[in-house]
This record gives sequence, structure tokens and C-alpha cells, in this order.
Amino acid sequence: MTDNSERESMEFDVVIVGGGPAGLAAACRLMQLDNSLSVVVLEKGSEIGAHILSGNCFEPNALQELFPDWREKAAPLESAVSRDDVHYLLGEHKSIRVPNLFVPRPMHNEGNYIISLGKLCQWLGEQAEALGVNVFPGFAASGLVRGADGAVTGVVTSDMGVAKNGERKASFQAGYELLGKYTIFAEGCRGNLSEQLMEKFDLRDGVDPQHYGIGFKEIWEVDPEKHDQGLVVHTMGWPLDNHTEGGGFLYHAANNQVYLGFIVALSYKNPHLSPFAEYQRWKHHPKILQYLDGGDRIAYGARAVNKGGLQSLPKLTFPGGMLVGCGAGFLNGIKIKGAHTAIKSGMLAAESIHKELATGDEGHAELTDFSAAVQSSWIHDELHRARNFGPALKKFGTFWGAAFTYIDQNIFFGKLPFTWRSPIPDHECLKIASDAKVIDYPKPDGVISFDRLSSVFSSSTNHEEDQPSHLLLKDEAVPIAVNLPKYDEPAQRYCPAGVYEVVEEGGEKRFQINAANCVHCKTCEIKDPAQNIIWTVPEGAGGPNYSGM
Repeated sequence: MTDNSERESMEFDVVIVGGGPAGLAAACRLMQLDNSLSVVVLEKGSEIGAHILSGNCFEPNALQELFPDWREKAAPLESAVSRDDVHYLLGEHKSIRVPNLFVPRPMHNEGNYIISLGKLCQWLGEQAEALGVNVFPGFAASGLVRGADGAVTGVVTSDMGVAKNGERKASFQAGYELLGKYTIFAEGCRGNLSEQLMEKFDLRDGVDPQHYGIGFKEIWEVDPEKHDQGLVVHTMGWPLDNHTEGGGFLYHAANNQVYLGFIVALSYKNPHLSPFAEYQRWKHHPKILQYLDGGDRIAYGARAVNKGGLQSLPKLTFPGGMLVGCGAGFLNGIKIKGAHTAIKSGMLAAESIHKELATGDEGHAELTDFSAAVQSSWIHDELHRARNFGPALKKFGTFWGAAFTYIDQNIFFGKLPFTWRSPIPDHECLKIASDAKVIDYPKPDGVISFDRLSSVFSSSTNHEEDQPSHLLLKDEAVPIAVNLPKYDEPAQRYCPAGVYEVVEEGGEKRFQINAANCVHCKTCEIKDPAQNIIWTVPEGAGGPNYSGM
């Protein structure tokens, strides 16, 4: 790490870490309230939207609050949902369609839009800049700046031009200190600094551990005869068993494109399971294949999603800042939606900061009224009504858990007089490999299903090769000495990008990390049973470069 004396500092009223929907909404709302404020948004991707990955069937209520004239401003909400189809897949060839009457109310998508969240974030970035926000893409916030009293006073961006051996290259550039009266952390699911803040300020004290899924998404161009713009398809069941939570989606977007993907809850038990391979074979089911046959895959990505809901929300504030969006865990699991809650949480954070700064406050206080504002907003109402969805699936399995959800949502409207908890973290759920069934996955055909390396190529992932690995091991012996004999080293399978391999050389096995493949999904840090992997930020602009995801 560079000595602080070498760093240049820039001062702002508000520093926002993350150029996703929560961070950009916060920036826009701050400037709507007071355009004399100095606000900066840091984005680690090469451009706004480069690291954004989401389904996305978008609920526009929060956007309507932020920009009532979003239609006149040409927000990229092009495809209104025309209808919902929900299928329970009974096997690799059979399925039944769930009648709309029996679909839980929050899963209906009337009034929503099939969008590219990346494009919406680019549009939000344009609105932010037009309002006077400083938007800095390609800058990865790698550390916290704290005052003598412990309050957060800003962030430090990562150094550029450091070689693998730690020496400075000719291109070396020290990171910057970006200092603010308040700092909003909007890093998205499993944000690097957000996790540090939760630990440093005990923000998770008394709440359930956060729970996660690994989500995959591809964009396909399909035969116009097979395209039905506005159609939303969700599936549950096969290829996952009844005790492995997850399911698929296929959204018919504009321009003969379909957005399809699959989510597997990271509480899965079988260490031989490969979420990526489950997704690939799901695409061969006739209910999905009917749309893809004859089409072309044009993009791929993967990202962890948080799904703990209300019981897993941390304390949101600390001296000098707050957590918003999916970094805090505002995704509504039953809706499979988090963009609308992210936007609203960013707006509430902005309003709390503006209220404080308007009094002449010098900054770095703990703005507990933000938590109160969330508590009294529709975000809390949504999450409270959905609070038993995830625990029910764990308790009863996906079939009976879905039946409970129907009763909970359609008869009791999420107001049953109890709240279930999920106290076991995802990384503690794996069985011993010898006690679990080995899964024989079919080889990809290169037409409908693909291998991981060709998929990484489709994500346009790029890292500067000569830099220190951003994937660190607390103990380098653990993968081979502990995880391999006990769990058949599951990192070989849970990583969607082929980053982790067990290779044999001279009769001995070693653990290899191909950090350049990393698509920044964060699954490794979540699911590693030994909690031995530390995900840190690479040089700014590194990672995937998603286009329209």
C-alpha cells in the first residue's frame, strides 16, 4: 500500500461508492434537493454499467418517484410485460404450467418492464452528470479513510501500475483519497468495503447471516418467429432437486432478444453440484429450448445476489455514512427484484444527508434517521410481507415451500403472526463429499450449452495480467489439505468462471488461481466452506465489461 503522504486528496460534500442504481439514485436526489452540493460517484467498472448484471424485470415505482418525467427523458424502459408464464419442470422433458390463480401475488409482473439494468444505469449516470454530479468510472475504492474519532471520512482508490511481485511499474499511479462529509456505500451485493464496515462497526449484531444465490444471465438473439416481446417466463423444479432452492427466468426483450438465466441458492448441500452446469442443462429443457433453438448467444455473465431479506438486514448507519441497495441486502426475494428497492434506498439516504447538511452540520455524524426513514417506507413493508419466503423454502423444500408461499401471500397477504429465521450461513451447509451423490453432467454442445472459458470470453472480462492477485488465501494449505479430502474442493465447481483449479504436477496436487478469469461474482468468498478466500478489488476498470446486461 502506498504511503498516505503520496496520495492526492479531493474533498466533496458526499462521496458515493458504486455506480449502480442505488448510488446513482442517491446522487441524482442529492442534486435535485441542492444543486450547490459537490457529489462524486466512484465506479470500479470501466464505465457505468460495465459491472451491472440483472435479469431484469423492472418495477418502475421508485424511478417514478425519482424522475416523474422519465418517459419524456427517454429512460430505456422499452418492453412492457405482456404476460407471465410460470412452469414447474418435472424432469428433463416434462413440465406443468402453474395457473395464474396459484402464482403468489408478488410474482405477478403487470405494470413492469423488461429492461437492461446496465442501460438504465447508463441513463441514470447521464441524468446525474446533467445535474452536476462528478462521475468517475474506472476507480476502485479499496480502503476506508477514518478520522481520529473513528468516523468514516471517505475512501481510498486502489493504486495502479503495481506488478505481481509488488514492485511499482513505470506506469505506477498512486490511488486517491476522496474525502466527504458523508459517504454512501452502494457497492452492490457483497460489496468489499460494505463487508468491512459491517465488521468494524458490528452492523450485523443480532441479525441473521446474509444469504445468497449465484445468478447467471445470457442474452440471446432468437428467431423472430419464436420471439414474443413482453413475455416473462419463470421456472422452478428440474434440474434442481426439491431441497436445492433455485429456478430459471426467460424474458422476451426488444429487438428479438431474450434475457435468460438461472439462480441457485448458495445454501445448496451437495459439494459435487456445479451451479454453472445446472444452468447449462436447464437450457435444454423443451420449455426453454423452444425459444433458443436457431438463436445465438451474444453475452454471458454471473453475479451473486443477496436473498436474506428483512431478517438479514444489517444496521444501516455508522458515523460518517450508510449502506444502501444490495450492499445492505434490500433485494425482495419473492419478487426476485432489487433495483426498485435499491433506487428508493439511495433516495432516502440522500434525503437524510441533505436534511443534516442543511442545518450547517460539518459532517461525519451517524444519521440514524435514515434507518427510521427506511423503516417507515414501502421498502420495509415489502420486505416484511416477504420475510418468510426464503425460510419456508429451506424448511419445507421448494414444492411445499412454494405452497406455503401461496397461502402466505394470497390468503394472508404476508401478515402471518410469526417470522422464521435462517441462522445457518451458506458456507456451513455443505455435506462431506463422500456422503453426497456425484453428479454426472453432460458435456456442453457449444450450441445451446457452453463451457466456462468460452462463457468468460463472452463476458468481455479483462484484467491487467501483471498485477497482484485480487484473490487471496488466508492459508494456502487449506484447499488441498482440508477442502479437497473433505469436500472435493468445491471451488472447482461453484466458481462460474473457471478461476479455481486443482492441478497435478509431478504426482502432487496444487491449488491454482486464475485471477484473470474472475467476473467479480463474489461466490468464492461466500461459499468456501473454510472461509479461506478473501476477495479484494483489482485495479480499477478490471473485470467484466457487460454490454446491455
